[in-house]
Amino acid sequence: MKHKDGKPINQPNKNRSLTAAITIIVLCGLSFYLGGVFKSGNSGVDVINTIQKTLDSPKQTSGSLQIRPFNFPECSSDYQDYTPCTDPKRWRKYGTYRLTLLERHCPPISERKECLVPPPPGYKPPIRWPKSRDECWYRNVPYDWINKQKSNQHWLRKEGEKFLFPGGGTMFPNGVGEYVDLMQDLIPGIKDGTVRTAIDTGCGVASWGGDLLDRGVLTISLAPRDNHEAQVQFALERGIPAILGVISTQRLPFPSNSFDMAHCSRCLIPWTEFGGIYLQEIHRILRPGGFWVLSGPPVNYERRWRGWNTTVEEQKSDYDKLQDLLTSMCFKLFNKKDDIYVWQKAKDNACYDKLARETYPPKCDDSLEPDSGWYTPLRACFVVPNEKYKKSGLTYMPKWPQRLNVAPERISIVQGSSTSSFSHDNSKWKKRVHHYKKLLPDLGTEKVRNVMDMNTAYGGFAASLINDPLWVMNVVSSYSPNTLPVVFDRGLIGTFHDWCEAFSTYPRTYDLLHADGLFTAESHRCDMKYVLLEMDRILRPGGHTIIRESSYFADAIVTIAKGMRWICHKENTEYGVEKEKIVVCQKKLWQPSNSGSR
Repeated sequence: MKHKDGKPINQPNKNRSLTAAITIIVLCGLSFYLGGVFKSGNSGVDVINTIQKTLDSPKQTSGSLQIRPFNFPECSSDYQDYTPCTDPKRWRKYGTYRLTLLERHCPPISERKECLVPPPPGYKPPIRWPKSRDECWYRNVPYDWINKQKSNQHWLRKEGEKFLFPGGGTMFPNGVGEYVDLMQDLIPGIKDGTVRTAIDTGCGVASWGGDLLDRGVLTISLAPRDNHEAQVQFALERGIPAILGVISTQRLPFPSNSFDMAHCSRCLIPWTEFGGIYLQEIHRILRPGGFWVLSGPPVNYERRWRGWNTTVEEQKSDYDKLQDLLTSMCFKLFNKKDDIYVWQKAKDNACYDKLARETYPPKCDDSLEPDSGWYTPLRACFVVPNEKYKKSGLTYMPKWPQRLNVAPERISIVQGSSTSSFSHDNSKWKKRVHHYKKLLPDLGTEKVRNVMDMNTAYGGFAASLINDPLWVMNVVSSYSPNTLPVVFDRGLIGTFHDWCEAFSTYPRTYDLLHADGLFTAESHRCDMKYVLLEMDRILRPGGHTIIRESSYFADAIVTIAKGMRWICHKENTEYGVEKEKIVVCQKKLWQPSNSGSR
C-alpha cells in the first residue's frame, strides 16, 4: 500500500501504533465527510461497523451502504402543520423590525425532529386538478381565519366539508377573471406568449396565479407564514405553485432577471420605506422589459383614499414618492386603468447609463453577485443588468412555448455548459421520463399535480413533462453550479435551496418528489435521514418519490423509507446499468395514534 506520493507505508500488522493513528485519522475524516449518512437513529455502532468495513475493503463504494432498520415515531398532533424554518413557536426569538421573525430561521441540529409529521384528523386524498382550483377538503386545511376575516372579499367560503374558492380578493371582490382580463388588456404580452413567468407577492389564496395558468402564465405565489393562516398551504392544496417567503432583510431565493411580471394586489409591502429596498429587490428579480403590476394603495388614490383610513394629501404624497423611486430605477409607467397600474423595467441599459454617479438609490457595485439568492442580505442599492446578456431581456426572448427548447444565452454563465450540453440534456430527460411513466403510471395523469425536482440542472425533467396536467418546482442547490437562470429563461419556475435544511413549504403539499443523484451529491454535507424525513413532511399521503441514485445508496434509502411507512421498490434505469438504480416509493395515508409525544 502506498501514499499518494508513491512512498510505501508499513502494513497494519507490522506497526500497531501506526495502524491506530491511521484508524483515528480515517474515522475523523470519514465522519466529517459523510456527515452522519451511516447513522441509523439508534446508536453510533453502525457508524463504527461501516467505517471498519471501509478500512478493511477499500473498494466499498462498489457495494452498497447497509444500515440498521429503524421505525420513526409519530410527532405529536400539534405538529400537523409544522414548518421547521418558519415556525411560529420560534418567533419570539427574533425581532419584529422589518418582520425578520417571518424569515427563515431553521432550528439547530440538536432541535431537529426525528418523527413523522401526522396529517390532521379526517384528512382525505386531495381533490384532483382542475376541480381542485375551485374547492378543497376543509379537513385537509382546517383553518378558518381567512374565511371569517375576508368573507366580504370572497377569498373563500366554507360549505359543508369543503372550502370553495370563488376567485375573490381584496382588490377584486367580484372575481379574479374580470381583474386579469383588464390586466391582459393593459399588458398585451400576456396574450401572445411574451409573458410566461410571474411572481405574486402577498398572494392570498393564489387566485391570481390560478387564473393565469389558463392563460399560459406560470406564477410563483409568495406569502409568509403569518396571521393570514395557511395562504401558501391553501394555494398548494388547490394545485397552484406557491412558496413560503417574505421580502424582509434577505434576498428572495431567485437569481436576477428571473420573472417576466411581478404583482402586488394590496400586499401591504411598504415599497418606499427603508430607502426603497423592497422595490429594489423586485427590480433585481424582474428581467429587463418586465412588468411590475400594482393595485391598491397608493394607486388610484383620488377615488380610493376614503376607504384607506387616510387623507388624499397623504396618499398623493405616497404616490409621488413611489413614482420618484420607480423613475430613479429606470421604470416607466407603461399603462393604467382604474385600480391597476403597470410599470415596465428598462428594456436595455441606456437609461442606467444616463443616471448620475451619485444617484439615489445607488447602483450596486461589483462586490455583490446579482444572482446570489440564498441567505444573501438585502442592500440599499439596485442591480443594473449585465449588458453581456442582452437576450435575457423580455423584448429579445423567444415567446412561449418556443423558449422552452431554445438554449438560453445565460447558459454560458454555467461552467462547462454549452448549447450542445443543453440539447443533450433535453434528449436525455425525454428518454428518462418515458421510462419513469412505465414505472409510475400515475405520472402524466390527474393524480399527479404538484411536482418537485429536488436537484435540477437545466429543468430538463420539467420540460419533458410540459404537456402533462402538472407543474414542477425546480430546485437548484445553493452549493451546486447556479443553473437557475437557465431554468427561468426557459419559461419554467424554481428556487434555490439547501437540502441540509427544511424546504419553505407546509406539510403534505407535493404529489411527487424527484431526485437525481441527490444523496451522491450532498451526503458529505447533509444527513440522509433528515433529508428523507423532510421529504416525508412535504409529500402528500398517497404521493410518490422517484429517487435516481447510485447503487451504493439505494438499499439504505429503502431501509430508511420503510421506517417512515413508505412502500418502495428498486428498479433498473432505462439503460439497465448496475451502478445506478431508481427507487420508487409511495407514502401511505395513516391516521395518528394519538400516542406521539415528540
